[in-house]
Amino acid sequence: MIDKSNKKFWDKFAKLYAPFMKKDKGVYDKVCEYIRPHLNKDMEVLELACGSGQLSFNLSKHTKSWIGTDFSEQMIKEAKKRGEYENLTFETADAVALSYSHEKFDCVLIANALHIMPKPDEAMKEIYRVLKPNGTLFAPTFLWKEGKQRKMIKSLMSILGFKMYQEWDKKEFEDFIKEYGFSVVEMKLAHGGLAPIGVMIAQKVA
Repeated sequence: MIDKSNKKFWDKFAKLYAPFMKKDKGVYDKVCEYIRPHLNKDMEVLELACGSGQLSFNLSKHTKSWIGTDFSEQMIKEAKKRGEYENLTFETADAVALSYSHEKFDCVLIANALHIMPKPDEAMKEIYRVLKPNGTLFAPTFLWKEGKQRKMIKSLMSILGFKMYQEWDKKEFEDFIKEYGFSVVEMKLAHGGLAPIGVMIAQKVA
């Protein structure tokens, strides 16, 4: 089920999102650097909460097919403006109620979204469902408890209307991922954004 107040925020913010994210290009390049070695040209990938495609365009080049999805129609419009390719398409989808068939994808990417979902457990169950046996989950996520200036940043974001539901440190996030049938392959930190990003790479336990 979509959190409507959060969706309203992202719909309004969509046009500004890509320019806003440019300042953090360095940290997202680092995230891509960690993920890229785990991709290959035989893989079909589903991306949840793709925003305007800041990871999609970079990483889809290394896969067979890539579907970028977001629950904000406006975000998907912004992503489509930047182009679609033979192996990269964008569509609207709700991460907690996916229409894709069981065990369809080799990988699922969900970047910086689990902490802003009211029910991240439902998203994790859907991710597990649509992944093939031994499929890979990429879940780069802000680890707010690792950040030093988090109180000030969070106060500012809440004034702007941004809602955050979960706060994890590295260990808590690893434990959360394991609860839903995944084993952690690696977890590296990328610094330089609003808070440290834990680049979680995990494998579905068949």
